[in-house]
Amino acid sequence: MRRLPAPSRSVPVPSSVPAPAPEGQRLLGVVTMVGSGLSNQTGAAIGSLAFPVIGPVGVVAVRQYVAAAVLLAVGRPRLRSFTWREWWPVLGLAVVFGTMNLCLYTAIDRIGLGLAVTLEFVGPLAIALAAVRRRTDVCCAVLAAAGVVTLMRPSPSTDYVGMGFGLLGAASWAAYILLNRTVGSRIPGAQGAGAAAGVSALMFLPVGIVVLLTRPPTLASLGYAVTAGVLSSAVPYLADLVTLRRVPAQVFGLFMSVNPVLAAVIGLVGLGQRLGWTECASIAAIVTANTLSMATRRG
Repeated sequence: MRRLPAPSRSVPVPSSVPAPAPEGQRLLGVVTMVGSGLSNQTGAAIGSLAFPVIGPVGVVAVRQYVAAAVLLAVGRPRLRSFTWREWWPVLGLAVVFGTMNLCLYTAIDRIGLGLAVTLEFVGPLAIALAAVRRRTDVCCAVLAAAGVVTLMRPSPSTDYVGMGFGLLGAASWAAYILLNRTVGSRIPGAQGAGAAAGVSALMFLPVGIVVLLTRPPTLASLGYAVTAGVLSSAVPYLADLVTLRRVPAQVFGLFMSVNPVLAAVIGLVGLGQRLGWTECASIAAIVTANTLSMATRRG
């Protein structure tokens, strides 16, 4: 899996990164990273437009179907050759696929795009900080924790349920990283990710049927959900395949720090979701923690 994944994705990133590419190739990689981040957060914003009709659960179900179609086509898993040692992390990853996206979209519905993505970002940040034992990382962990505490400060308008879903999404994302590393070490290529996406889509078939019967989708809401799946699953996956062949993993990790900021900006411009100065300060603290940790890391 990726060393530090981007927020709210349901697709993996190759674990091996080739030697540094020429400057022109690196520039292409940077441009691709920008496009990937914008696509990912724009997809989440567009998906939220379907909430009034089919709800977050319906959007996630459609997104799982799109992710499965993409990853099965790319990975082409040979399911009959999988052993139980390979199947169990794939099944775990399938559960995490759905849980992670469901928590994120439920959080977006309750607390907005910027705050939901920021809280979810705590998951990969915790994995990154736990991997080393430096004073800098301890300071970064304290800074990130302060940002989370500030976000969850008690107030009459605090939506603790929404924030709880955001933090559950963060835990799911952390599990997603660890499981993907296991899958990547046991199953070649993208076969494991494709199998997991396929199983996750099958798990969401009953969910999709229930949503179809109880909350019939309009063409517009279905279009929003499919667009979210394409922009937040298919495009980022293919973009990251290009990116990690052209930029070092450290640069990739640094850029991932920008995603909560992109989410806040897109939430403001596209959805009219304004943040107060305390929310902005919290986002800045969490982003700064990851940036400092990645920028001071060697190797």
